[in-house]
Parts: sequence; C-alpha cells; structure tokens
Amino acid sequence: MEKEKIVALVLAAGTGKRMQSSTAKQYMLLGGKPLVCYALEAFERSPVDEVILVTGEKEIDYCKNDIVKKYGYQKVTRVVAGGKERYHSVYQGLKAIGQADYVLIHDGARPFVTEDIICRSIDTVKKEKACVVGMPVKDTIKIATEDTYASVTPDRRLVWMIQTPQAFSYPEILRAYEKIIADGDDSVTDDAMVLEHAAHMPVKLIEGSYHNIKITTPEDMKIAEMFLKEYF
Repeated sequence: MEKEKIVALVLAAGTGKRMQSSTAKQYMLLGGKPLVCYALEAFERSPVDEVILVTGEKEIDYCKNDIVKKYGYQKVTRVVAGGKERYHSVYQGLKAIGQADYVLIHDGARPFVTEDIICRSIDTVKKEKACVVGMPVKDTIKIATEDTYASVTPDRRLVWMIQTPQAFSYPEILRAYEKIIADGDDSVTDDAMVLEHAAHMPVKLIEGSYHNIKITTPEDMKIAEMFLKEYF
C-alpha cells in the first residue's frame, strides 16, 4: 500500500499591525531566533512529509536564506507568496502543494505547537477527514448585540477557542477553497469555516494546549518569553 502524503502549510504572510512593530510578528526574535522557526522545527520533527512556507512576496528571499537555509530545515520544500488576506494565503499554499492526501494548516505566529499535537491531528484527520485543534474556554462568553448589549450566554461547556494546526483531506479542503474564492466569500475567519461553508462537512475538535497561543500583541510576546523560559 502506497504511503499517504502529508503536507504542512505554515503561514507567515501577516503584517502584524497589532504588534506595533515595523517587523512582522512571525519574524520577531524569540529566544534569539525568528518566531516562525519554532513552528517549523515542530513540523521538522513530526511525521509530515513536506512543509510549504507561505510568506509575503517581499520576504521570500529572506525566508529562503535567513530561515530555511540558515537553520537547515530539510522538510521545507517551497517558499511561496501569500495574498492580501489569510484565506488568500492559504489558497496560494494549497495550490502550491499539487498532490497530497492530507494537509495541516498552521499559523507561523503560534510557536508552541508540539509534535504531540501534530501527531494527534494526523491520526484524527485520517479518521474524520477534517479536524481542528482548540481548547475549551475558561471564561464565560457573551454574544453581544450590535450596540454592545449582552444578548446570549452560550453554555461554556460547548464553547472552544480554536487554534492551529487545522487538518483536512487535501482534495476536500482544496475544493472548498476553490468554491469560496469563486463565490467571493470573504466572511471566513479560519479554514474549518471554509469547509463548513462550502462543503457542509463536520469538523472534529481535538484538544491542543493552553500554551499554543498566537502571538498578536506585545503582551503576547512577553507571555511567549515566559513560556519559553519555563516550559520549553
């Protein structure tokens, strides 16, 4: 039986406006190396066969020379330009894959993804065709009205904060992205939502980690430095 091919897309094309820095958040230094390196290293150690790094067009040479080549990432086979929005970048990455059975889509600004999370995502996507990593929320969540009055309080036991990687059957997620791009649907905020909108497929949730944070603000960077020192 032919081995199933698993590809990871690592997204590093964002501008990071909320970081209040001239350097995009995924390239800011954490522990002496660019933030995105931590995710790339996790996938390098994992069972994925290939990694495609999606970045801004102006950062392609920097990523090739100062990240992939400098740190010796053998599984990173391509560095491709993303698009205006996150979903455009994912679509460019999916098209660059060409042939695969499964794809894991991960935000390069989440440095604390672990090999265990990646392996469990792979095991689950092979059974379910679609799964995303997340964690149950700790706080009470309120759904607000447009004029900021509390409207609905969902049962906290059923509310998850979604993380990455998000893992899918490659043919299924590619078709779903092709449909939302063709339809001009710009309402999607994550990859699972693309599949929900375009293919109406169920998406399995699996636990990630409360450490698997996305670095978005200067405060997040301080938390990441603490995590790096204490846990990694």
